[in-house]
Amino acid sequence: MEGERLTQRWNASGRRSLWGWGLAADEPTDDQRHRLAATLARRYGVEARIEAPASLADAELRAPRVAVPAALAGSCSTDPWERARHAYGMAYTDRLRAFRGRFDAPPDAVAFPADETELEAVLDWCDAAGHVVVPFGGGSSVVWGVNPPADAASVVTIDLTAMDRVLEIDPTSRAARIQAGALGPAVEDQLRPHGLTLRHFPQSFQWSTVGGWIATRSGGHYATNHTHIDDFVESVRMLTPSGWWESRRLPGSGAGPSPDRLVLGSEGTLGIVSEAWLRLQARPTFRASAGVRFPGWEAGWQAVRAIVQAKLWPANLRILDPLEAQRGAGLDGSTALVIVGFESADVSQRANIEAAIALARDHGGEIGDDEIRTADASTPPGRGGAVGAWRDSFVGFDLNTMTGLGLVTDTFETAITWDRWPDFDVEVRARLGRALDEVCGGGLLSCRFTHVYTDGPAPYYTFAGMGRQGGEEQQWAELKEAASEAVVAAGGTITHHHAIGRMHRPAYDRQRPDLFAAALRAAKRALDPNGLLNPGVLVD
Repeated sequence: MEGERLTQRWNASGRRSLWGWGLAADEPTDDQRHRLAATLARRYGVEARIEAPASLADAELRAPRVAVPAALAGSCSTDPWERARHAYGMAYTDRLRAFRGRFDAPPDAVAFPADETELEAVLDWCDAAGHVVVPFGGGSSVVWGVNPPADAASVVTIDLTAMDRVLEIDPTSRAARIQAGALGPAVEDQLRPHGLTLRHFPQSFQWSTVGGWIATRSGGHYATNHTHIDDFVESVRMLTPSGWWESRRLPGSGAGPSPDRLVLGSEGTLGIVSEAWLRLQARPTFRASAGVRFPGWEAGWQAVRAIVQAKLWPANLRILDPLEAQRGAGLDGSTALVIVGFESADVSQRANIEAAIALARDHGGEIGDDEIRTADASTPPGRGGAVGAWRDSFVGFDLNTMTGLGLVTDTFETAITWDRWPDFDVEVRARLGRALDEVCGGGLLSCRFTHVYTDGPAPYYTFAGMGRQGGEEQQWAELKEAASEAVVAAGGTITHHHAIGRMHRPAYDRQRPDLFAAALRAAKRALDPNGLLNPGVLVD
């Protein structure tokens, strides 16, 4: 039964890569890796370095430390490939270790419940036997949020992706009841025939799930107004070791602290989300977009602030600093690019884009009238010029090809109020610049805004430098520590939409109020008395 179910899963979607984003079939070719290695060697003035990925057959995988009960054999696996696949998420260190065949702390078994009855049976077994439980969606965590704790005596990972259906649609209220294991494309495929969309598109959209979005408070497509999955949640159903937690489905409520708010961002520490009612919208048909060039970084973000505080609520409102604009949009390296876009299912967006462009021009932005693109249902929007170039590079950004070439690179995101933003940016760039010089002998640091609020931006930084062979993890750790310290010391949040996981836990402990931590521990004791759900994440 186990083999049959797993074979059906593999045949339906193809095997995932053990070390990269996407499927094994999508892993880069030798030619692609050699060409990028040569480019990196020229850019950083080093010799090209190319490691070959290790095979699972060569990896040392410890034997399972649990015996799956016969009654659960159909929904649980101790297959080496599944255990290796669920040993990591997609953080830099995760991908590098898996690439090198290091699976030091894999789960002892992986469960694939097909429905809530099987989910209950698996969690009951784990709770009774004392097995640590790690909830798992698409495995896209970049903060060690799905990695089994190394010091646990036994670990069972519960993979929800077999629970992947849109169960019910309410077209009148525009909402749908969706199982937690549904990956982004599966959600949209099931809503499309009804003319509806969730329209929540995190960058990990293809490889992340509804339950993962809720558990990590993911940020998606909208740069303003609707940003986090919080804005779409109508109610949540979650299984805890103490029983079922389900909130009443309502458009809003003032009845005390929200039960949904406690689930949102709980990162698998309080329970396992099984399904949720989510707010939908009609699929957009009217669109407008533009890319406005600015002579410098400050002039560009001042324009962004003016646009967001005018409350036009563009779906897309991002700025790329000159380095990002050069690398991703083909600009000259001294010009910042502001990307603004509007969409609606009902009304033309021409007036909105014209108002935004007028504000941008007031702040020194340059754009020709012929560069402003508008569209309705009968006219495709088109994505030419710098905006189209950046979108192609953003969607096609390929971390897989970089793995094993010696590059130490990562991103970090935060949020800060507008009044503190200028000093914050200067401080973060200075600290990271020094760290890159000390750790890698120099490197690149760039920034863009992913989301913007009326009271502040959510900047997203990218850093890169060449590492020492075999020392990349330590170098990454030093750079990550410098980034985290800079963000927290300058008053920002340790994460805006990548979650806490185990990676951000030390900084999170500094950011949150102590009494809130005590209240969260009390909630965990009530819902998970034996402390088995994702220990080490959020609270001890």
